Amino acid sequence: MMGKRPTQRLQRIKQQILTVENGLLVLLLTGMILLATLQIVLRNGWATGLSWADPILRVAVLWITLLGAMAATRDENHIQIDLLTRFMPEQLKGYARLVTDLFSAFICGVLAWHGGRFVFFEWQDGSILFASVPAWICELIIPLGFGVMALRFLVNGLLRIRPQGTA
Repeated sequence: MMGKRPTQRLQRIKQQILTVENGLLVLLLTGMILLATLQIVLRNGWATGLSWADPILRVAVLWITLLGAMAATRDENHIQIDLLTRFMPEQLKGYARLVTDLFSAFICGVLAWHGGRFVFFEWQDGSILFASVPAWICELIIPLGFGVMALRFLVNGLLRIRPQGTA
């Protein structure tokens, strides 16, 4: 009974995170499509446009890209180069996945670290993207996205270390 409650709580938290990630993806993609369509109609129909639309669309592409990458790593649907594992014996494939998961975690961790440094420098510089919105706020997804992916790769790798026969 004691072990079941924390597991249920963790599953509930995991489901809430999944809902937030998917909701952000849907919201951003829908907003991006509507804003881009409006911008096209305004430009082609009335030879005008929204001055802030293009910078927002560029930021939205960055956010959708990293949120999509986070979702792909969450579901282990990310791009994999598995040329070598196709020819490996079945016993070695688990080790290869462990190595690639840990290497991916390391690379994403480095990208998260340097993304955080980049955001910090943008904060120090006081750069403005559009409508008085600081650049660093729009760029927060870089360290956040790569940090989440690093944690997911690390957890997946550590779960592969689990001894055979345990669930």
